[in-house]
Amino acid sequence: MRGRAAVAGIGMTALTRRSGRTELELAVEASRAALADARVAAGQIDAILSYHMNDSVPVVQVARALRIEKLGWHNDITGGGTQAASVLGDAAMLVACGLARNVLVYRALNGRSGKRMNTVSTGPQELFTVPYGMAGPIPMFAMAAQRYLHETGLTEEHLHAVVAQSRDNAAANPRALRRDPLPLREYLARPYVCSPLRTVDCCQETDGACALVVRDVRLAPDAPRIHTVVRGGGPGCSSMDRSPDVSAIFSAHLAPMLWEASGMRPADVDAALLYDAYSWLVPRQLEDFGLVGRAELGEFLLRRGHAAVNPHGGLLSEGYVHGLNNVAQAVRELRAGRETALVTGFGGSYGSAALLVRPC
Repeated sequence: MRGRAAVAGIGMTALTRRSGRTELELAVEASRAALADARVAAGQIDAILSYHMNDSVPVVQVARALRIEKLGWHNDITGGGTQAASVLGDAAMLVACGLARNVLVYRALNGRSGKRMNTVSTGPQELFTVPYGMAGPIPMFAMAAQRYLHETGLTEEHLHAVVAQSRDNAAANPRALRRDPLPLREYLARPYVCSPLRTVDCCQETDGACALVVRDVRLAPDAPRIHTVVRGGGPGCSSMDRSPDVSAIFSAHLAPMLWEASGMRPADVDAALLYDAYSWLVPRQLEDFGLVGRAELGEFLLRRGHAAVNPHGGLLSEGYVHGLNNVAQAVRELRAGRETALVTGFGGSYGSAALLVRPC
């Protein structure tokens, strides 16, 4: 499917902490913006994809609201951040297989005023973990973070560097919710959620929506192309009882797959849109994808060498639309002249990664 599909349109709503609107209204606004950006009429859409965690609106309702009377392939994919990059692969496969020429992809949620993800789950696994303090995702990933910092020698100053750089990157982004500088003293004064993660080390809870239009490249020859997408994982921080390394996130497993499948190298990447649900995930992914060696990580972060990482501020500072807003930013970066963008989707030890390229 390499080079067969392109991201021709992107659209977003305003990002807020209380939208006062339904997920349907948010999804429709973002979708209409993406359609207008791609110069595609709603009636030309022949496939719709979305992902959710029981917190969104079904694709058939969005299709009805957009007055798409004849709908082909459509799917509501259960899943969170892991889908942020791999949903591009799903769309590209539909195009490559001839099942669709124009695919609408969206993610809509009231992640702050509605269903909040950082709440205690009541699933069967949590019945065993909650008594030990593993209430929701932050304690689990904080434990993995603690191990990673110990093994690499990174400290709270390095986590601060990640968060402060995201704020600096977001300063010129009018969509971003967090644009104020964050000096080290202010960072250290922020309360812990679960050590070593402070409140500002965690991504935001946001109301909003983001949408993409993926087209057959013959219909959008000048649009950024979907080059390679991989999805998978292994034992790690999502299944700590089964893992030899509790800090091994998805990138440890997927990076070799990505470079082998793409025929590209880390040096080809000039924009990295990394899923930054937590600050420590940035150095971990930089290392795993070969963008920075472990020995150089500390100095690299402290001298702010990662300005090209999430240049919009990422999920830490722009807002949290379950990673799809990072994909939209990758498209903006390629339109502005960058050649290759890496986009990732995190779900613990499993996830996804995609390479988008500027058309020749």
